[in-house]
Formats: sequence, structure tokens, C-alpha cells
Amino acid sequence: MSDPEKRLETISNNGVLWINLQKPSFSDMSTLGQKYPFQRLNLEDSLSKIQIPKIDRYADHIFIILHFPTPDKEKGFLFSQLAVFMGPDYLVTIHQGDLKPLDELFNMCKNDEKQRQAIMGKSSGYLLHKIIDTLVDDLLHILMKVVGNIDDIEDSVFDERISIPRQISLLRREITTLRRIVIPLRRTVVDLSKDVQRFSKEDMSLYFKDVLDHIEKVYEALEEAKETVEIYKDTDFMLSNEKTNKILAVLTIIFTLSIPATVIGQFYGMNIPLPGGNETGPWTQLGPYTTLIFVIVLSSVSALLMVFYFRRLGWLGPSM
Repeated sequence: MSDPEKRLETISNNGVLWINLQKPSFSDMSTLGQKYPFQRLNLEDSLSKIQIPKIDRYADHIFIILHFPTPDKEKGFLFSQLAVFMGPDYLVTIHQGDLKPLDELFNMCKNDEKQRQAIMGKSSGYLLHKIIDTLVDDLLHILMKVVGNIDDIEDSVFDERISIPRQISLLRREITTLRRIVIPLRRTVVDLSKDVQRFSKEDMSLYFKDVLDHIEKVYEALEEAKETVEIYKDTDFMLSNEKTNKILAVLTIIFTLSIPATVIGQFYGMNIPLPGGNETGPWTQLGPYTTLIFVIVLSSVSALLMVFYFRRLGWLGPSM
């Protein structure tokens, strides 16, 4: 089988044709343009990976661009574009081959006649509903993994021995990416439910209402996850500041209590007359180290007076 045939596959059932095109090339789009009355600009948009979600309406078909997330080891999630041409008796899906739920759905219809009849046996509009519903369900599963990751770091936020700013930042990026996908998807599906109806005999509003309910659940869960991560970020920031302040406070107290000994020692290190110094002769009342003992006692008494004063101010705990 040649590469073009691998990229472009078709399934037909009850007069509905599903064309699934992966990693399209210019020649593939030219072939589609010759076979169907698609606008050249829409064909070019299908080749692009950066188009915004939209619906272009024509007399005999509609063109849709939707975004869904795909897992990525480095960035968490990436935008994956799905372009759809839908007419009365056909549906063309164009993507880069990274939407696994879509490929699985296509292979299910291809290999299982019962599933093919259930998914493609009604209309192109119902088939589009099944595709979007499948991708939205996968989106919900992806979101549950993100929520699970948020739950995993909950205990770590309050553990001073663990640093988690990186994990929080990665979760914020994943949530932001999902929100940038879900918010336009939410708006597009609302409009799409009205446009699909003209290609279906049965009432499609209930089907798309069900899909929209799932999207709303994803959106609400994302908003809750966003708020939770923001709380964790603020909490981690405050706890980190508190830990830093404690360290600085301890170092400041140690430095402050050492000031008396430093000052007295500097005076006795100078060549000036001081009691017990070299110029006046050392004290020997308590032995040869009398001056050293005097300096240590004087420094200790000064430090203890400072500790007492700081404690009364409440800097070292409850005031006395």
C-alpha cells in the first residue's frame, strides 16, 4: 500500500461516506478539491496547524475547525487541529494523525460492521456528533489526569522539605492549555448544533446538547482546577517566604548577640590603655586568664540582656 493510500482512507455505510485524511499533503488537498466543491482557502486552512476554531457555512456543506489536546512529554499538552468538511452524505476529517481516539473510532467502523452501522447508519450529522463526543470524552479523561496530579501535590505543598514550584508551574501550563482549547470548543459546538441539523433528518439538538453538557463539565472542572492551583501557588509562596524569614531571623539574632563580644574584642585588640590590657598589665586575680574571663563574662551579660529585651518585645516568643 502506498503512502497516499495510508494517509487517505474511506468507509461507506448506508449512503454515508467517511473520508479520514492523516498528515495531508498539497496533492491530497488538490484531489479533494477536484472531487468536492470545497473552497481553496478552506483546503489551505486544513493544511495549517494554527487556525482558530471556526465554522464556515456554504449552500451544500460546512467547514469546521476544532482543537483538541494531545499529550506531549515535554510540554504536557499540545494543540491538535481537526478540520472537517460535512455535506449531506459525506464527512471528511483531516488531522495530523495524533488524535488517537479519532483513529480508533475510524478503525472500529472499518473492522466492525455492527459498530459501523451504529455510528454511520443514520447521517453525516450523527457521525460528526459521535466523533466530537469521542474526542470530548478523551478530553475529560485527560482532565482527570490533571486533577489527579493536583491531588498528588496537595500534601507536598505543606511539606517544608519538598520544593514544588516547578510542579505547580507545569500544572498551571497544562490547565492554561486545556482552557485555551475548551473555551473556543464550547462556543463552537453551540453554533455547530444548529448548522448540523440541515444535513440530518432526525433532531440532532439532543445529541449535541449531551456533548455540550460534557464540555461544560470539563470547563467547570478546569475552572476549579485553575483556582486550586492558584491557591497552592500562593500557599507555597507564603510558606517559602515564612521559611526564609525564619532563617533570616535566626541568622540576624546570632549576628546581633555576637556584637558585644565583637566590640569588646576589638577594643582589647587595640594598642590603647585598657584595664587588664597589655598597656596597663594583665589582671591576675583569677589566674593568667583573668582578662579573658572578664571579657567573656562582660560579653555574655550583654548578650543575655539583649535576649531578655528582645523577649519582652516579643521577637523571641511571648513577652515576659
